[in-house]
Amino acid sequence: MVNKITWQRAGGVTEPGRYMFTFGWLTVTPDDLAIWNQFPNASFTLVEVPAGRSETDDQVEAEEFHLGTFELPMRPSYS
Repeated sequence: MVNKITWQRAGGVTEPGRYMFTFGWLTVTPDDLAIWNQFPNASFTLVEVPAGRSETDDQVEAEEFHLGTFELPMRPSYS
């Protein structure tokens, strides 16, 4: 299971929206993109949205995620 995602792994998305990936749907907001624009190597935690069921059938929808907290890569220390 994927639990973190980088901008590169998200395909370098440039617009907010809902995108289908192998692990499910990912919603990217303008605020998420602003962070990736400032810190292109940041990795976000994927937060799963509870799955819903369609009222017309018993099929479970594809998994849904949004971006949670982010981490910046450690800078190499020079001694």
